[in-house]
Amino acid sequence: MAEANPMLSLDALTFQNAQVALEQGCAALAAGETVFDLGGVKAADSAALSLMLAWQRRAQGHGRALNFINVPANVEALGKLYGVEELIARG
Repeated sequence: MAEANPMLSLDALTFQNAQVALEQGCAALAAGETVFDLGGVKAADSAALSLMLAWQRRAQGHGRALNFINVPANVEALGKLYGVEELIARG
């Protein structure tokens, strides 16, 4: 199993940093990461779901699976609210 990274020290996944987070996540995928540890994320909004789905699509485009661990509770709740929790792979 791949070792989890601390998602590049991102402490927020929000609209305010979505572009930077997207780029950092894509760089991690390009470097071969397959598990994103979101345990360090202290602030998240619905942009987090969009980012997670975008990263998964990018990974799938490269023939890899991406898993998330330590997903913040509010992101889990938003996923359930929007009916997309089944689309987010958890490790």
